Amino acid sequence: MTPEDDAFEDRKKSQEAKYKMEEERRFKVRSRRDKLAGMWVAGRLGLDGAATQELAGEAVIIGFDSRGDADFAHMLAERIAALGGNIGEAEIAAELPGLTEEARRQIAREYPSALDSDHAPVGDGPFARRR
Repeated sequence: MTPEDDAFEDRKKSQEAKYKMEEERRFKVRSRRDKLAGMWVAGRLGLDGAATQELAGEAVIIGFDSRGDADFAHMLAERIAALGGNIGEAEIAAELPGLTEEARRQIAREYPSALDSDHAPVGDGPFARRR
């Protein structure tokens, strides 16, 4: 292998690691956002303790089953209605951006560095430019 091949392979591995890290972080943020949404709904319905945790878990499962934010809001609103609550899709959808930002902050605090040992900072390698 030539040094150029090594550099290309380094760049490829680095990009794959970056993609994996971004996908893992996106998954964690989305799951946390859904949990926070369930907790927000539980608070609005006057639930506490185990009922709050149960609804938060249900919201995470709804998130796995949904095809996007609008579908998530729709499915969660249906679950709320089944519990006798009255929080509409539009109200849930309006709350999601703030919950997403809070989820990002929480995940950043909990995982300040790479999530796995195969994640390396992009550009780390024998041919990376040094400052």
